[in-house]
Amino acid sequence: MNSTAERTEVVLPGQVEPEGLQFRRGPVPVPGTGQIVVAMEATGVSFAEQQMRRGRYYDQPPFPFVPGYDLVGTVLTAGPGVPPSLTGRRVAALTKTGGWASHVLLDAADVVEVPEGMAAATAETAVVNGITAWQMLHRRARVRAGATVLVHGANGGVGTLLVQLALAAGARVIGTASARHHEALRRLGVDPVDYRTEDVPRRVRELAPGGVDAVFDHVGGRGVIDSWRLLAPGGTLVSYGTAATRDDTGSKQWPVLKILGRVWLWNALPNGRRACFYNVWAGRAFGKDRFRARLRADLTQVFAALDRGEITASVAAELPLARVAEALRLAESGTVSGKVVLTP
Repeated sequence: MNSTAERTEVVLPGQVEPEGLQFRRGPVPVPGTGQIVVAMEATGVSFAEQQMRRGRYYDQPPFPFVPGYDLVGTVLTAGPGVPPSLTGRRVAALTKTGGWASHVLLDAADVVEVPEGMAAATAETAVVNGITAWQMLHRRARVRAGATVLVHGANGGVGTLLVQLALAAGARVIGTASARHHEALRRLGVDPVDYRTEDVPRRVRELAPGGVDAVFDHVGGRGVIDSWRLLAPGGTLVSYGTAATRDDTGSKQWPVLKILGRVWLWNALPNGRRACFYNVWAGRAFGKDRFRARLRADLTQVFAALDRGEITASVAAELPLARVAEALRLAESGTVSGKVVLTP
């Protein structure tokens, strides 16, 4: 590695507008035992960063920090204890923070190899979004062929993959989205519902009079109550976000705590339905090795589905890291389908 090489990072200094993001430059890190340095090829703008810049992500680190929930890149250097064969390989990693940088220091055990021939931006769309969709569908709701599911935000980064994975599993899908996305959803085989102009609970009941077998709700707020009420007997509500409170003020933990309280209450009711709040990091508290093994297994499944064409990469836009403010504005606009990707 060239000792004069430089790393560029995007720093979130506080609660700022996208134009308030800062750039920091310094030397490329040197990997220690069990570590690697990855030259970033693609990283994403997720809803988490939209909340973080407002100070609204429930477990974000203190300011300042480098955002970036996931990344795809090539292993540049490896420290002692890392197989030499990993150097030069394209890998993916879930980071929560730190991905918006030209070079990222990671534990080698935290990366998953990307299949040969898969483009970096394509793989990037399926890292945090793909893991989230796969685990919610198959590990939490355990959706089977013949089930009917409701996906809120069916045109979003997670929603797009949820829809396709559910269809691949043989489920019928009802998806909420604004009208501009309905034709694309119909082409996939989804029954679209306009959350802006329609009474969503009433329309879903018309489409599924007996209720739905699973609801995937990233919105939170009071709407999560409607999601619960739309479940059929034996159905599962998977809540995984608080988008409705993105622009609120006050405690960033309170929206999540309210959902957790409702989940506890609903699961105590003797009605055969169940609810959960999904957090991709939750399993880490019960064992890092087990968490890593599950993450690797599930992301491998997602990449395989991408290779088979069961899911397709939905890249809303690719912008260089230098235009990160523009990328964040675009992601927050609600006008795009898929994921906004940052490149070096």
